[in-house]
Amino acid sequence: MAVKITPNETRRQALRRRPINGQALKRLVDAALTWLRTNQEVVNALNVFPVPDGDTGTNMVLTMQSAWDEIKDSPEEHFGKMSKAVAHGALMGARGNSGVILSQLWRGFAKGVSEAETLDAATFVQGLASARDTAYKGVVRPVEGTILTVAKDVAAAAEEALAHTDDPIAILEIAVQAADASVERTPELLPVLKEAGVVDSGGKGLFFILEGMLRHVDGQPLDKALTAVKPLASLNLEHAHEAIEPGQDYEVVLDFKPHQPLDLEAFYSELEDMGTSIQVGEGDGMYRLHIHVPTENRYKPIDYAMSLGTVTKVQIENLIAQMEEQSGESDGTRYELANVEPGQIAVVAVAPGPGIARVFASLGAAAIVEGGQTMNPSTQDILRAFENLPTDKIIILPNNKNVVLAAQQARDVTVKKVAVIPSRTVPQGLAAMLAFDPDGDLDEVVAAMEESMRDVISGEITVATRTVELDGVAVEEGQHIALLDGKLVLAADGLDEAVLGLLRQAEAEEYELITLFYGDGLSKSEAHRLADVIREAYPDQEIEVQFGGQPHYPLILSVE
Repeated sequence: MAVKITPNETRRQALRRRPINGQALKRLVDAALTWLRTNQEVVNALNVFPVPDGDTGTNMVLTMQSAWDEIKDSPEEHFGKMSKAVAHGALMGARGNSGVILSQLWRGFAKGVSEAETLDAATFVQGLASARDTAYKGVVRPVEGTILTVAKDVAAAAEEALAHTDDPIAILEIAVQAADASVERTPELLPVLKEAGVVDSGGKGLFFILEGMLRHVDGQPLDKALTAVKPLASLNLEHAHEAIEPGQDYEVVLDFKPHQPLDLEAFYSELEDMGTSIQVGEGDGMYRLHIHVPTENRYKPIDYAMSLGTVTKVQIENLIAQMEEQSGESDGTRYELANVEPGQIAVVAVAPGPGIARVFASLGAAAIVEGGQTMNPSTQDILRAFENLPTDKIIILPNNKNVVLAAQQARDVTVKKVAVIPSRTVPQGLAAMLAFDPDGDLDEVVAAMEESMRDVISGEITVATRTVELDGVAVEEGQHIALLDGKLVLAADGLDEAVLGLLRQAEAEEYELITLFYGDGLSKSEAHRLADVIREAYPDQEIEVQFGGQPHYPLILSVE
């Protein structure tokens, strides 16, 4: 419903005449979601690690989308009841650590305002304080310099402001200012942020949520298309070819330096006449263009970029051929899940690729949830995976550090007996499966699986998305980087150098088996060539090669 504004009255003044009830909250949630989505890639780009999997913005958007879906058709007028519905939607749709913490903020806010038919300043402050307390309690080891700190600073500023105003809109304005200032301080509280030269992504997302509400109050645009480019670090080209539309025959990626500032509106307009899936990034005056085009247009983006400046690098890929190769390679990934009888234990495993899913199924998993980097499953996704299994004994293997909290929330909202084994990597999850006994005692099986999980070392190889120095490692954009049990340990110019360097740091000569799971960006033949290189360096170790199919990481390594 539009706000009627009388002469000489601002929109904000007009809104003050109306009670902030459940329907008003619904409009605020819609505004928050819209503004967060508008700035989704800004949040995604604030990734500490120089890896192509920054997904905080995406996770927060999907969590807010679930909250909005819960209430979008609700006629509820009671503010507290509407808040409860928002919290429930956020809980079920929570994805990744940022999404789970956001859902806990909504849960705490709903508890604080549960009795309020309409929102006044005091109740608003109470809700913000309850949101802060609930979120902190929901994290085992809270870390300052994160979204938690921003929530704390917002609640403190609101509590202080209550002594000077009884206007909830004024409280919201102060909350936005406090969130903005708190986000800017996060690098001083969390050294890894300062080292990477970014602010906390989750905190920035919370700021956009609050700012979106305030922009709605002031009648400012929320989803107006912004003619702008992303930072190079935020370009996600790894999966741009997954769903090929008709006419998308070739993928063109090129770097160029324009002779003069780009007219971005004209630039995008020309590109839209050539193809689809357009992404543009900029850094230090260098632009990177990604586009999908039909065969007859495959050279047009290059000619156009050359008319604007100097082209420094060009890559053209035949998408149809790539998809045919991938579909042929994945034919061997069909799998059959374990049958579960009443009284037995069922394992639910999160798997980032079809090959990895097949391995989990072969080891006895009863359900697979697709997910991993950039595609964290929601609380609801995990819940659905086991709710209809014919047993009340469930073990969840998240296999990713950003899925653990969502798995724990799924555990907390079911009547079944659920244990979450906090596997943070795929190798840890697979090692845990080696100790799985479907007929054993649940507590004993969980203990055995957790013990088995400790016997494996996890390695990951990917390509750096930006130049940074982190954990004492100097990284140049485009280099291969290696992570050992989640920690960045080296950067190298070549894949062989990165893999061998990672294995040296893992002291692989002390172990018996090295398994390579190859994913996007690495062919079967290249994976086996690399295995031969490793065999030459480690002749006493057994080397295995498995198709993983995981995104973003050409290689996941298990050393055991």
